[in-house]
Amino acid sequence: MPASSARPCRRVPVASPMSRSAEMAQDLFEAAREAMAKCHAPYSKFPVGAAIRADDGSIHAGANIEVISFPEGWCAETTAISHMVMAGQARIREVAVIAEKLDLCTPCGGCRQRLAEFSAPDTLVHLCDAEGVKKTLRMDELLPYAFETEVIG
Repeated sequence: MPASSARPCRRVPVASPMSRSAEMAQDLFEAAREAMAKCHAPYSKFPVGAAIRADDGSIHAGANIEVISFPEGWCAETTAISHMVMAGQARIREVAVIAEKLDLCTPCGGCRQRLAEFSAPDTLVHLCDAEGVKKTLRMDELLPYAFETEVIG
C-alpha cells in the first residue's frame, strides 16, 4: 500500500449543541431584554420579556402587561406569540425568556402550553439572566406532557 502524505486529523474541541445554540440566541436575548423594558407591571413590579424566532427567521418580542383585574393581564410569552401570529407566522423555532428579578425565569404553566401549541418537541427554550442565555431546554423537557388535540377529538 502506498504511503499517504496526508497528516492525521487533529481533534478540535467542539462546543456542545446547547452552548452553540446559546451563542446563536444572542439576538433573541437582546430582543427579550428590550421588550422587558417596555412591560406594564405596576402591580407585581415583576418585568418579564420574551422573544420568539419564527420558522421564517423573523423575531417577535413581547412583555408582560398587567391590568388591575389581576390575573387578567398577559404574560410576555403570550404577547410575543400574538405578535408572531399577527405577522403571519405559525411556528416557533426558538424562544428566549428573561425576568428582571430572577436569574432563570421559566414560562408559567399556561405559557408552556401556549408555546407548545406553536412549537415542535425539539424547539429550543432559552432561559436568560441580565447577561445572556444561561440555560437551554427543549420544549418537550419544559412541558413533557403537553395537552394535545388528540385529547379533545
